[in-house]
Amino acid sequence: MAAKILLASSNAGKLREFQFLAKESPLPLEFELFPGFDSIPDFEESAPTFAENSLGKALYYSRQTGKAVIADDSGLVVPSLGGRPGVLSARYAGVGATSGQRIEKLLGEMNPLTGIERAAHFVCAISLIRQNRALAVITAQADGEILLAGRGNGGFGYDPVFYFPSLKRSFAELTAEEKNQHSHRGKAFRRLLAVLPDVL
Repeated sequence: MAAKILLASSNAGKLREFQFLAKESPLPLEFELFPGFDSIPDFEESAPTFAENSLGKALYYSRQTGKAVIADDSGLVVPSLGGRPGVLSARYAGVGATSGQRIEKLLGEMNPLTGIERAAHFVCAISLIRQNRALAVITAQADGEILLAGRGNGGFGYDPVFYFPSLKRSFAELTAEEKNQHSHRGKAFRRLLAVLPDVL
């Protein structure tokens, strides 16, 4: 029987990524979006690190259920911008802003930057909680650089402007398989899969 894990999110894109990656698990896993997620008051992601935010979020939503809960906090880090957008990646252009608006703000701030100044990395922290107990906290990153303009129609968030040098394409130009292989979330999730047999 598959182990059921609830994803503390209403993001169908994230769920698809987790479901695809779960096929690599030595354990039968079943991921679902957290039921009634949008009706529960939002968890305030106010911690200064991705790991703290993911752990806090997983603990918060695990109190609503007896099932295992997974939560991730991920975002884009640009060292030349002092680490921005960082943990504020989703709120970088204000609450309720679209991905396009966030990208527009990022490109505007980076307009005068060239070469190594455009280096960036995506970070993902994943926490697994069951019955108010932390089973695992995993982090990983993917290194790249910020393009002058978006390329590609896939992915979501900042993917169109995140250039991945080893494949010479933006994350939005990668196939789902390629992105899952190389992305920060894919790397973090594989690390989680490696420890699941010992913690579930």
